[in-house]
Amino acid sequence: MSQKTNSNAQATLTEAAKQRILILDGAMGTMIQRHKLEEEDYRGTQFADWHCDVKGNNDLLVLTQPDIIYQIHCDYFEAGADIIETNTFNATTIAMADYDMQAQSRDINVAAAKLARKAADLYTAKTPDKPRFVAGVLGPTNRTASISPDVNDPGKRNVTFDELVEAYSESTEALIEGGADLIMLETIFDTLNAKAAAFAVESVFEKLGMSLPVMISGTITDASGRTLSGQTAEAFYYSMRHISPFSFGLNCALGPDLLRQYVDEVANVSECFISAHPNAGLPNEFGEYDMEGPEMAEHIKEWAQSGLVNVVGGCCGSTPEHIRDIANAVEGIAPRKVPVFEPKMRLSGLEPFVH
Repeated sequence: MSQKTNSNAQATLTEAAKQRILILDGAMGTMIQRHKLEEEDYRGTQFADWHCDVKGNNDLLVLTQPDIIYQIHCDYFEAGADIIETNTFNATTIAMADYDMQAQSRDINVAAAKLARKAADLYTAKTPDKPRFVAGVLGPTNRTASISPDVNDPGKRNVTFDELVEAYSESTEALIEGGADLIMLETIFDTLNAKAAAFAVESVFEKLGMSLPVMISGTITDASGRTLSGQTAEAFYYSMRHISPFSFGLNCALGPDLLRQYVDEVANVSECFISAHPNAGLPNEFGEYDMEGPEMAEHIKEWAQSGLVNVVGGCCGSTPEHIRDIANAVEGIAPRKVPVFEPKMRLSGLEPFVH
């Protein structure tokens, strides 16, 4: 583990975020798709005889095709990224169960963090005045703790809080072992899942006698302006502010045009930095994303000029070309200043309650 990097991450990252708008990377899946990998590519030599299909298990590629993942990280750094995300979006034991690969979860998280760390150290060495950072990603899993999967049984659940905590704890420890500078809870659609992840992360920090910055990024699923579990963006922030995140923000589901009002909403209430990495527009009828880099960058430039953001990047459909355009668009624009609010009681159900 790169202990020096980890121990200095909070101060270095905070100082960088005060000086300028930080650039997050873009989509990993979009870049992997360009390689048109087949079943045997996903299996590699290590899993040549695996008993079920593994094509589509993008996280597994950190073990079977590490050069491809490493190059994607480098491409994003080359495009101007300050922070890259580990290729671990579905790497918890819960999500890996789809491929009967729960036992491989830990190895995948460690390997993913090491690949990202290697790329970050390479680019930090090239430009020491612009340190690069690794965000260890904890995805939302493919289960939801607060919604029944059966319309005929509202009380049914396919995962428990404790099961989520166990899975997230293993991934967090592995990401730290691999050299992550910060932990990102990403694409959160269910606040209860996010609370389990946050509890796991804080428990691991306590166990290891250390802490890293934590980024929280939720998903507004549609024009309702709510997460899948029903909360408004402001209410979601109040649900998670107790862990004092480094940043709070939104990603996925919507393009920058439709996401803006919700970024504005959280920017007006958050006592931490604001992050946003929207999709490259909405998918077309073929499931592809049509918004080009210049258009996406124009939207995000307006966000920056309006003082809404501290960390920006791209989600589904975005590429190094998008990230380069975004980085160029926000260069020289002052980051959002973190406001100081008067003390109030801030509670949340599906709606915020401030008194």
